[in-house]
Amino acid sequence: MSRFGLFLCKKAGKYNKPRKSYSKYRLWRRAAAVTMILSLTAGLAACGGSAGEGSQDAAKDAGVQRYAWPLGSSSPEDTVTQIYAEKFADEVERLSDGKMKISVYPNSVLGGDRELLESCKDGDIPFVVQNTAPQVTFMKDTAVFDMPALFDSIDEVREHVDNPKFMKLMQQVYNDGGYELLGYADQGFRVMTTNKKIESLADFKGQKIRTMENSYHMAYWKALGASPTPMTFSEVYIGLQQGTIDAQENPYEVIVSNKLYEQQDYVVETNHLPHLISLIVSEEFMKELTDEQQIVLDALRQNCVEETLWSAMAAETAKQYAREQSDERIASKIKTIEDSGTQIITLSDEVHEQIRKECQPIYESIEKNVSSDIVDAYLTQ
Repeated sequence: MSRFGLFLCKKAGKYNKPRKSYSKYRLWRRAAAVTMILSLTAGLAACGGSAGEGSQDAAKDAGVQRYAWPLGSSSPEDTVTQIYAEKFADEVERLSDGKMKISVYPNSVLGGDRELLESCKDGDIPFVVQNTAPQVTFMKDTAVFDMPALFDSIDEVREHVDNPKFMKLMQQVYNDGGYELLGYADQGFRVMTTNKKIESLADFKGQKIRTMENSYHMAYWKALGASPTPMTFSEVYIGLQQGTIDAQENPYEVIVSNKLYEQQDYVVETNHLPHLISLIVSEEFMKELTDEQQIVLDALRQNCVEETLWSAMAAETAKQYAREQSDERIASKIKTIEDSGTQIITLSDEVHEQIRKECQPIYESIEKNVSSDIVDAYLTQ
C-alpha cells in the first residue's frame, strides 16, 4: 500500500467526525520591475540627501536602511495574501525599531508569479508572497501540496504544514532553489462553483471546469469525470457568463472578490486542496544581511525553541495573523454568497471517500516525483 493509502486508512479511524465547512515578454517585465525598484531607490536616496559612498557607509555603520526593500505579489490588495505581506512588513519595522522597512507591491506591479520567482532568485526583488502552485515548475517537491482530498479541515492542514520536520525539509527545498522559506499562511480550501447541483461523484461528469495549468490539478478533475480547462484567470468571469466553461475552482476569497458567484447557482465544498501562501526571500539578499537583521526577518529558519522568541519574530507573527484573518474572512465570504441566493453544498463523507479512491493514481504519481522524506513528513503530525 502507498504512503497515501496508509495515511488515508489512519484518517478513516482518527478523523471519523463531522467535516468543518467553510522569452521576450518575461525579460521585459523583469527589466521593468528592476527599473521601477532602482527608480524608487534613487528617489528615496535623493530625498535623504547625498548618496555618495561616504554617506552610504555612514548609514550602514549606523544601521540605517536607506530605502525600503520591495516585496512583490501578484494578488490584489483586498486578499489574505496582501494582509500577510503587510503584517510581515509592519512586524519587521516594529521589531527593528524602524531600522528595517519593506514596501509591498501587489497586483503584479513587479511581475507575475513566474517573473517574481525569477527576480527573487537573482536578488532583484528580495521578498515574494505567493501561492505555492506556480512554484512546482521551479521546485518539484512543492508538488507535495498538490495531493488532493487528503484533509478534512484547514486546522488539520496547518498542523501538518507546521510539523517541524516537514518545515525543515521544505526549507531545504527552497534553499536549493535559491530562496529562503519564512513560512506558510493560507486562504482556506479551494472549492468549486457551478450551475449544476452536485451531490454525488457521478454529478461531476462532463463539467467543463476552469483550472490552473497544473498537471496534478487537472488530473484530479479528470479522475472525477470532469473536463478541466486551463484558462487565464482574467477570462474566467466572462467564460462563466458566456457558457464557455461550466464551473471553476478557487478559495472563497477569490470567488467573492471577483464576484464569480454571481454567475453560478452553487458552491460545492470539494475542499480538494488547501490554498497555501508562501513567504519567501531571496537567498542572495539574505546573505547580505547582518545576523541581527536575519533574526528579525526569520522565525522558522532559526533553530528557536523558546516560545517567546518564536512569537516575537516577524514571519511567525505574520503567519498566525494571516491565518486568523483568513478564517474570519471565509466566514464573511460564505455569508455574502448565501445572501446572494447562491447555494452552498457540503459533500457527504461517503462522497469524499469515493473521491479519495479515485485519486489513488494521482497520489502514486506524486510519490514518484516528490522526495519520499517530504511526503512522509507531510503525512505525519
